[in-house]
This record gives sequence, C-alpha cells and structure tokens, in this order.
Amino acid sequence: MTIFPLRQGARALALAALLGASLGLGLTGCSSVPARPAGWSAPQPLVQPSPFAGVHGLAIDAQGRLLAGSVVGNTMWEVDRRTGQARVFIDAPEGQADDIAVGPRGELAWTNYLMGILRYREREGMPLQVLAKDLPGLNSLDFDRRNGKLYASQVFLGDALWEIDRSGQTPPRLIRKDLGGFNGFEVGPDGMLYGPLWFKGQVVKIDPQSGALTVIADGFQIPAAANLDGKGNLWVVDTRTGELVKVALDSGKKTVVAQLEPSLDNLAIAPDGTIYVSNMANNAVDAVDPINGARRRLTGSPVAVPAGLRIDGRTLWVADVFGFREVDTVTGKVSDVFRMQREPELEYPFAVGVSPSRFALASWFTGTVQIVDRASRRTVHTIHGLKAPYDALPMNDGSVVYTELGTGSVVHAAGNDFAQRGLLASGLQGPLQLALDAAGRFYVSEAGGRVLRLVPGGEPVTVATGLAMPEGLAFTPWGSLVVAETAARRLTEIDPSTGSRRTVAENLPIGMAGGPGMPPPYVPTGVAVGEDGSIYYSADRNNGIYRIRPAR
Repeated sequence: MTIFPLRQGARALALAALLGASLGLGLTGCSSVPARPAGWSAPQPLVQPSPFAGVHGLAIDAQGRLLAGSVVGNTMWEVDRRTGQARVFIDAPEGQADDIAVGPRGELAWTNYLMGILRYREREGMPLQVLAKDLPGLNSLDFDRRNGKLYASQVFLGDALWEIDRSGQTPPRLIRKDLGGFNGFEVGPDGMLYGPLWFKGQVVKIDPQSGALTVIADGFQIPAAANLDGKGNLWVVDTRTGELVKVALDSGKKTVVAQLEPSLDNLAIAPDGTIYVSNMANNAVDAVDPINGARRRLTGSPVAVPAGLRIDGRTLWVADVFGFREVDTVTGKVSDVFRMQREPELEYPFAVGVSPSRFALASWFTGTVQIVDRASRRTVHTIHGLKAPYDALPMNDGSVVYTELGTGSVVHAAGNDFAQRGLLASGLQGPLQLALDAAGRFYVSEAGGRVLRLVPGGEPVTVATGLAMPEGLAFTPWGSLVVAETAARRLTEIDPSTGSRRTVAENLPIGMAGGPGMPPPYVPTGVAVGEDGSIYYSADRNNGIYRIRPAR
C-alpha cells in the first residue's frame, strides 16, 4: 500500500465536507434544526423482526418436523409446517447449518459451513459429535438410507465430494474434486448422488464409489439444490431465476412448476409431496404444491440480516448481507436494490455508504468494497483483497474512504481502479463504522471501546472512551453523536465537544456473537438519524429495523 502524505488525507476530509448533508449525517446546517429532545420514546419496529438471519438447508426429520439451517445466525431452527412459527432447535454456535440431513434411523447431521465442520447426533438427547473438520466451505450432505453411509461436499471455499466415516475415527475419503460446486444434493434409492453443479448450470448424478459423473439436465442459470420425489422426478431450485423446476430423470425434460423470488437456497419434500423451499434473502420458507405450483409462505421478511444503515431524506439504505435494500421511513415499505445471486456481483454487504451519485457496500467477509452508481444501480468497480473492511463512504470526487479492521486503518482510495491509496489513520484498535459531522470531519468507532475524530495531518482525537463494543454511529441534527454499544445492548448519545453522554435506549436486541473464528463485531449494528431527529438501528439478534422518535 502506498502511503501518501497526510495532506492527501486532508484533501479527502475537505471533500467530505461537501458530502455531509447528503449523507444525512450532519444536518445542523439545515434551515430548521430540531432542538435536542428531553428524552426518547420506546423503540418501535419499522421493519418487523424475523428468525434465521438467512435460511439455507431444509430437512424433514422422522417426527415430521421441518428443520431449517442458518449460517450467519449460527443456529438450526424448527419451523411449524402448519403455522410457520419458528423456534431454535440447536443453538449457536454448534447449530450453524448450511445443510441438514436425516439418517435412516433418525440420525441428524449438518454442516458448519464457516467452521469447516460436520456435526452429528445419533438420536435426540444424545451428545453432539464432530465427524469431520478442517474442510473449508463444507456445504451439503446426505445419508444413503440403504446402509447409513454419509456423504458431504465442499462448495465456494473448496470444491470436493467426500465420504464421511460415521465413527469419526478415520479421515474422510475423497470421491472427486473440482466438480464445479456440487451443492444441495440427495442420495437416491440406487445409491447414486443427485444434485446440481452451481458453477456449470447442470444437474448430475455421481457414483460415490468411482466418482463417475453423468449429466441429467443442463441450461440452468445457478442450480442451488435438488431433491428426488420417488416418482421419477428430480426437483431443482434455480437461485438466479427463482424457479422451482421438475426434471424427469428418464429424459432430462425440464418443467417450471413455480416462479418464486431469486435467492433460493434449498428444498425438502414432505411425505405428502409438499415441497418446502428456502430463500436466504427474505428469511423465508415457502410450501409449494407440486401439482399446480401454488405457494404458501410459512415465514419470511422483506429483509434478511440488516446491518449497516444510512439515511437520505425519507429513504433508509440497508446493507442486508443477502441483499441491498431501501426502506421508506414514512410507509415502512422495503424495496430491493440488489438480491444475492440475482445480481452476481453482490458481495454479502455488511455496511453501506451513500453519496449523491454513488453507494459503497463494504463486506468484511469477502474483503471487498463495491462501488455502485446510484442512478443506474450498476456496479462501477469492486475493490478486492482488503483485510476486513467494515465500512465505506463514497466521496464526491469519485474516491472512497473505508475502514480496514485487519490493518487497523482508515484508508482513502482514489484514481483508476482505486489503486492510489493513502492512510487517514493507522494503528487503530479495530476501526469499524464511519460518520461525518456537519463540518465534514470523519469520526470512527473502534472495537477497543473508543470513538475518534480524525485530524488532517495529526493524531486522531479521542471523543469517547470506555464504550462497550461501539459499532454504528451517526450524528443528530443538533450535533450530538449516537453510538450503538453492542456489548452493552444499548444506544448512547455523546456530546462530541465535552464527551458527556446519556442513554437513548437499552436492553436492545443487538450484539449477536459470531461463531468460532469470526471477528467479535460480526454483524454490525447500523445507526442512522433522520432530519427530524428520529434514530434508526438494525437489530442483529432478531433481524428487525427499529425507530426511536425524540420525545419533546
């Protein structure tokens, strides 16, 4: 990284001054600035909460229970097939499940995708076991119901198919590698493995003994999962198109039975033939009639995992991990900008920055900052190879400023492909979220418990210390700073000139812990403040978005 003189940082700060009002972060220059309120009303949901935090693998166990896995939420859930009510079935972090499989004697196995672990339970009430580990991207799995053999695949963070020793005593046996993403598969009554190749647009069957692969059908955009119905058909979900497709095994003929929303992830077929389909971008599980394609939504939400927030007028922009959304703060209506897989360039956004002409979407998980043209909604450029960027703000001149947790720095990137990079601050204790005051000065929250103001050509100034994992922060119209203290599950208002503070709200559903190997901030709690002084925050413990109105 090229380190420019700090005067380059000062230039970025000056540019930020032109941008502050458009971000809704410093509105003290408005013609009518609301007075500091005496207090705050109780939080009210703008977008109702929902379970899961992204829903993936589905399975129906021997008791007829519908089980649903969540990776980001680190939990396995049970969904009532009649009412849609959901409850935690196996809690975090062990319950993290990208896929779930039920064995011939009621055994349960699931993949901890982010941990690279395959977990197993012989029967209900028995202790959990680890049958395989150190397999990054461990994704799908299933049992051979004839003999109890267990198979699992790696996708995205690896690309291989394995046979797993049920005793856990011997290492997994490699069946085949470099398949093209053998995602949600199922073992057929003939012992063959039937499933999709994510990156090749095909549905195939694989002989687990020899690794021989036969294409059954192709021409899919992104097939995510496939299940057999016992009637000579393979049912496939295409995550890009949102289609539920029936494929005849004897001919490969494809029939679209239901048109659902994109971002489909998995499916399970009940004994009565009902097909349950998961949608990661809407925390949704739908029940589909295989005859006429009629859909009944069991559970879902217009958002999935709301994280970073920005506000511009009456529009709240939401980095939603499996999507990028806008919320009308007057009506509460949620609209898609991007959805995972429908827009292939979307990189699991955890934070969003807004300028009059651009969005910047930051993802610590993929190490990227995605720059999007606001008018066309097209990606201008994606900066790759960053070390856990937790927030990003686009500047008026086309440059961008972002925090980088992995290097402890705040970086200004400009020029062609944003290759010219200079430090605005370094040596920070876990820089997370950014805010601008009315004068265009940058503020940053640190995981170490501080809020800092960046000073052109000098050391950062400590505005507040002793905070409990401060994440999202935003300025009020009257000039104070609202910070989400996620470890204390509260919002705090801070006077940046004196450091004095008062509690806005506490006992909030924020501060979800990450699983093993995940950074402590995990899903950032976003904070935004509207022109009327209303505070908005994202709740990672229940996936809702809340508003707190000033009490006057």
